[in-house]
Amino acid sequence: MTMTQPMNIFGVAGRAMSAQLVRLNATASNLANAGGVSGTAEGAYRSMRPVFKTSYDQASGLSTVDVQRVMTAGAEPTRRHDPSHPLADAEGFVYENAVDETAELVDMMESARHYQNNVEVLQTAKSLIAETLRLGQ
Repeated sequence: MTMTQPMNIFGVAGRAMSAQLVRLNATASNLANAGGVSGTAEGAYRSMRPVFKTSYDQASGLSTVDVQRVMTAGAEPTRRHDPSHPLADAEGFVYENAVDETAELVDMMESARHYQNNVEVLQTAKSLIAETLRLGQ
């Protein structure tokens, strides 16, 4: 970790929220491309997934998550015979984008829940700090 000062609860929750935002954006892209077709298997859209990495800060003893990379994952495009489709290849096949809409919706709800949990962590920490300051007056 290349931070100049030890990580605190605000940094941990903020980085976790950033990671979940990347996850939500990938899910939104996947859902936006569901149902599309291509004339080639290589041109068909494949679902994207972020790969998370745990980051440990020795100075504070806290861990958080970072997005290491975003990669394609999941099933291969489905080949369907549709010779009347304008994108059909010479044999009359099109390739449906490899997106499982149900799995994407579940992933979206899970990401939103994780994001909301970190918002609540920040709100709780803020309330505790404010209450501590009031006690000191």
